[in-house]
Amino acid sequence: MSLASTAHNLVVLASEGAEHHGGNHDSLSPYLTGGAAFGILLLMLWVTTRMNRDR
Repeated sequence: MSLASTAHNLVVLASEGAEHHGGNHDSLSPYLTGGAAFGILLLMLWVTTRMNRDR
């Protein structure tokens, strides 16, 4: 299987999925996903600052 045929198959598969589901999954909320990512980043920042204190 060549790279071109693999790329073509992926494009066809992606376009079929977009036509069937409208491109988005119904259970995924962008606000919930973004809020969770923001919360995780804040937690990682807090942990990093706690472990990086001068002793």
